[in-house]
Amino acid sequence: MENQELLYTVAEKVAEVGQKYNVPVVFKSSFDKANRTSIHSYRGPGIGKGMEMLQNVKEKFGLPVITDIHEPFQAAIAAQVVDVLQIPAFLCRQTDLLVAAAETGKIVNVKKAQFLSGADMFYPAQKVLEAGNTQVILTERGNMYGYNNLAVDFRNIYDMKAFGHPVCMDCTHSVQRPGGAGGKTGGDRTFVPMMALAAKAFGADGYFIETHPDPDNALSDGPNMLKLHDLDALIKSLAN
Repeated sequence: MENQELLYTVAEKVAEVGQKYNVPVVFKSSFDKANRTSIHSYRGPGIGKGMEMLQNVKEKFGLPVITDIHEPFQAAIAAQVVDVLQIPAFLCRQTDLLVAAAETGKIVNVKKAQFLSGADMFYPAQKVLEAGNTQVILTERGNMYGYNNLAVDFRNIYDMKAFGHPVCMDCTHSVQRPGGAGGKTGGDRTFVPMMALAAKAFGADGYFIETHPDPDNALSDGPNMLKLHDLDALIKSLAN
């Protein structure tokens, strides 16, 4: 969340592409990027302002919305606005966070940690289930490959689907190079479409795609973001 106008710009395009190819869309933006590489990195407007900004998007474009939470107390606050709560990959084993998200009754999207296998994600999902919530999505986003690099084992998608939950592919975080750009995360957006198509071949149920009209000047995750004008072509390839 850089500003409200940027959210409107992206949401308008996302809604348009969803309608064009008749695919369901959930709009995601982060009110706080709490796990940035450096303390000097931009984090966002905070939960109060952030929920107001997401509510505006929801009302203006009629899109369901999702955001990530980092602490248990944030679950109930965000649940007043969002349709889906997302658990960041680094935090996917935090029991109190998972339970707090589950107890809101919202859909919970749990991103697979960079240090876990697909099979290991049975246990984070089980925490949500045993907290009384059966609405779970699991998201693949790659694994650490040495230092400052990720690799995607697409077999993880197949393994996670065996648990009976929808499985999403994070096409943009999976091309990151964590901490690999001098105090911030690097990446290579060139591979985003290939990640998406490979995930489709492995049966992914959905796709998480960061997109920005000017990613080279984005305040967070720019190197791995898809350019907004390239979104139509990618969704067309996935929808066909």
